[in-house]
Amino acid sequence: MKTEHDYIVVGGGSGGCAMAGRLSEDSSHDVCLLEAGGDGTGNLINIPSGAVAMLPTKINNWAFETTPQPGLNGRKGYQPRGKCLGGSSAINAMVYVRGTASDYDRWANEEGCSGWSYKEVLPYFKLSECNERIRDAYHGNAGPLNVADLRSDNPFQQIYLEAGKQAGFKITDDFNGADQEGVGIYQVTQKNGERWSAARAYLFPHLHRKNLTVHTKAMVQRVLFEGKRAVAVEVDLNGQRIILRARKEIILTAGAIQTPQLLMVSGVGDMDELARNGIQAVHHLPGVGKNLQDHPDFIFGYSTKSLDTLGLSIRGGFRLLREIFRYRKNRRGALSSNFAEGGAFLKTKPELKDPDVQLHFVVAMVDDHARKMHMGHGFSCHVCLLRPHSRGSLTLQGNSMDKPPLIDIGFLKDPRDLDALVDGFKLTRKIMHAPAMAKWILKDKFTEGVQTDAEIREVLRNRVDTVYHPTGTCKMGTDEMSVVDPQLRVHGLTGLRIVDASVMPSLIGGNTNAPVMMMAEKAVDMIRGVSRVKAIEQAGQLESGRRDQVAQALTPLPV
Repeated sequence: MKTEHDYIVVGGGSGGCAMAGRLSEDSSHDVCLLEAGGDGTGNLINIPSGAVAMLPTKINNWAFETTPQPGLNGRKGYQPRGKCLGGSSAINAMVYVRGTASDYDRWANEEGCSGWSYKEVLPYFKLSECNERIRDAYHGNAGPLNVADLRSDNPFQQIYLEAGKQAGFKITDDFNGADQEGVGIYQVTQKNGERWSAARAYLFPHLHRKNLTVHTKAMVQRVLFEGKRAVAVEVDLNGQRIILRARKEIILTAGAIQTPQLLMVSGVGDMDELARNGIQAVHHLPGVGKNLQDHPDFIFGYSTKSLDTLGLSIRGGFRLLREIFRYRKNRRGALSSNFAEGGAFLKTKPELKDPDVQLHFVVAMVDDHARKMHMGHGFSCHVCLLRPHSRGSLTLQGNSMDKPPLIDIGFLKDPRDLDALVDGFKLTRKIMHAPAMAKWILKDKFTEGVQTDAEIREVLRNRVDTVYHPTGTCKMGTDEMSVVDPQLRVHGLTGLRIVDASVMPSLIGGNTNAPVMMMAEKAVDMIRGVSRVKAIEQAGQLESGRRDQVAQALTPLPV
């Protein structure tokens, strides 16, 4: 086994798969990817509906919990995170959303992240994406990440759209185009009705490369330094603790929870906190683990008589058998569903520039992240706050990676978040109570009788939790609490870079999976000192069957 590589990528999630796949395109770069979980294959991952077995359990899932949250009436929150090649892209709802232009312009113009404006990141979204249907200036059609329309053929999509229209909202065909606002059906990271995780997009097609080494069940315990330079990692692999050295860089892609944890147990963080855990400080960086952000989310749930929704019943069981045969035959139907089929981006106040709440309409009853099951059939609708003011933090409860960190998600700490969610609650219920949807409701499971603002606030505090988008714990920027610079290099250290959701200085207005892959695409150009965007612009728009021309078009250009 090789014990020295040019680049060591720690974490095989969305960022890690993209980094390893793209860096290894250059045969002169020797790349090693380390993933603590499994190989990211199997029916539970590839069949989209298999997520219902992974999300509430520890199957391919770290299944973290938060500390008790004062804003949630003392409840602990749940933080599922993918634990296999593909990371959270192997267990998520596959929703392809990028956020708004203003999110990235805020990073560049207000938060010290030069080079990350919307104009500068859009080409990397397009470089990543292979959209099957939409062909315009906002989308790519030749990238490794397949983006497709749903193949569930569920008639409830039209019921949801009609209800949105009746509630007075416009219908949109593309949440990633010129205007995000509206009600619509999500596009998903699928191909031929199967999940298209970051591993299937960026990694699995290239495992034959001689310059790419991938280790699974490889738990990195520490980053090792010589002075201020990161030179190696200590990793548990095949029952042994070994040291792998990096000739050029170590790239952390372990996510917003475990990347800051790994930094801290390696001696990088607030020196007082490190000392409290018996850790010798390598470098004082007080922002590590701070600035934790996530989208606080509330879910409406309703029972229904419709068998077009997923549920537990004898009649539903017979229908499921038919759907299994249908999926095996043509990869369509209920098993191809991502559950969260419908979406919306809405403004709680008309004067807002951009939508501030997001909806996920689910063709199943969802209660406590599917950890509580209900007999019969139902549907649900999430509403989350896109840019919360509340901030949390992540701290250690030991000096190793063996104990999960203490996660204070900080939900509803800031009273402005609760006020905005009350407005979002009312907007969402307006759609759920529209005639097209209301006629399918047998029982309101969670909000029956909730009318006044005080009652809404209480049910929010009792039921709000994550919609799975933790970010910000190693934020990019130039102030004293920043952890990485706009090139994603860790401040004050060399040979160490971070490429995952932890570097987002503030939450974007949408799902975070696609943005992480965009960030990895951009980081690859930063590392190589080559602009693929400019090369592709010179070569012209490439069709899917001509991707090899991208490599031929590459020339050294300023990033």
